[in-house]
Amino acid sequence: MENKGGKISVLYVDDEENNLISFKATFRMKYKVYTAISGAKAIEMVKAHPIDIIITDQRMPGMTGVEFLEEIIKINPDSMRILLTGYTDMSAVIDAVNKGKIFHYLSKPWSEEELDETIQRAYEIYAEKKQILETYSKLEVSNEQLEFLLRQKLLS
Repeated sequence: MENKGGKISVLYVDDEENNLISFKATFRMKYKVYTAISGAKAIEMVKAHPIDIIITDQRMPGMTGVEFLEEIIKINPDSMRILLTGYTDMSAVIDAVNKGKIFHYLSKPWSEEELDETIQRAYEIYAEKKQILETYSKLEVSNEQLEFLLRQKLLS
């Protein structure tokens, strides 16, 4: 599946460089892959590039995955968010759902097939939301035009 501009853009955030390299090697042919070694670097990337799907590790120094996702919501609330962690920290998962508004939670080590399916499902929902917003926007314009015509008719 691709978006109108080409490949689906995916940002993967992890403080372990080997994980970033592995992710990019696995998915670079299928998706437009961006990687960041920290939440701060990832925020810069989201400000600079349109990102459809964001996948982040939970346990990172400086900023947890949930804290990063909370910041991302302020910058790009439309991107779909996926939390990835090697630890079963239920409070982190609850925070991710409630504060980071994640689409999905996956555990490390990730399976290529499961992660790919999750990205695809997330993008389907992302694209559907965008389509609904575009349709709503067109309806608003049509409604304004009809109201204008109605006022013109009533005045004449």
